Amino acid sequence: MSNIYGGYGSGSPGSVHGPRGGSGDDNIHETVGAYALGILDDAEATEFEAHLATCEWCGQQLDSLSGMEPMLAALADLPGAGTPAIGESLSAKPSPRLVERLVDEVSEKRALKRRRGFYLVAAAAALVIGGPLAVLAVNGGDDGGGSTAQAAPAAAKEAFQSIDDKVSHTDAGTAVSAVVAMQEKDWGTDAVLQLKNVKGPQKCSLIAVGKNGERETVSSWSVPNWGYGIANAKAEEAKQPLYVRGGAAFKPNDIDHFEVMTFDGKRLVEVDA
Repeated sequence: MSNIYGGYGSGSPGSVHGPRGGSGDDNIHETVGAYALGILDDAEATEFEAHLATCEWCGQQLDSLSGMEPMLAALADLPGAGTPAIGESLSAKPSPRLVERLVDEVSEKRALKRRRGFYLVAAAAALVIGGPLAVLAVNGGDDGGGSTAQAAPAAAKEAFQSIDDKVSHTDAGTAVSAVVAMQEKDWGTDAVLQLKNVKGPQKCSLIAVGKNGERETVSSWSVPNWGYGIANAKAEEAKQPLYVRGGAAFKPNDIDHFEVMTFDGKRLVEVDA
């Protein structure tokens, strides 16, 4: 016997082996099918789980329905899912309308998940275009394995040297020195940072601040214990400056200045564009 949500099985509400209670209790028994399909909202699911802990009949029905969600999910992805033809082909008992409604519920739920996935992909694409790009280079003395790790520092340094438009500044308080090379692109500004005299460990970002006051993260990186570009350092890798490449949606003429910021909000150096 079925209920409105597909809660069918060996027993039924009100039978000798079914749940006890009046019509108010029957309403929550009927949600066992919807719970098995995962289409209840958080509040409904929480309410049903509290009931499930004390209801042997609902527990039995949930076990018998445990395989339905994958089957209906597969049907929801078929062309024409949720149509009367699919409902009729699945079952004539207890009712084709029951199966149609279940397939429709799962179709709607999976469509919502697909829309959410699309929005996440779109947001990620926007982040790549206008936000922080991947760090293309780190300390030239890094000895990380692989040809990519070895090529990235050289590529960023080469790009830095090939760009003529550069701005620089050394902060009097922190003594951190930064040089930013800028090159206009169709999508905005290609920027390469050379950073010296920065100690670690800490995490930092290069921020482009527009003339309109907007802020865009060009790139982010971690500073190891030994630091970057420290002239009197004992370790050879600590003497090498950091070269890191990224991009901003701003055109170069729209940028007011750059800031090198730590993740905890401290400004290490500001460079006028």
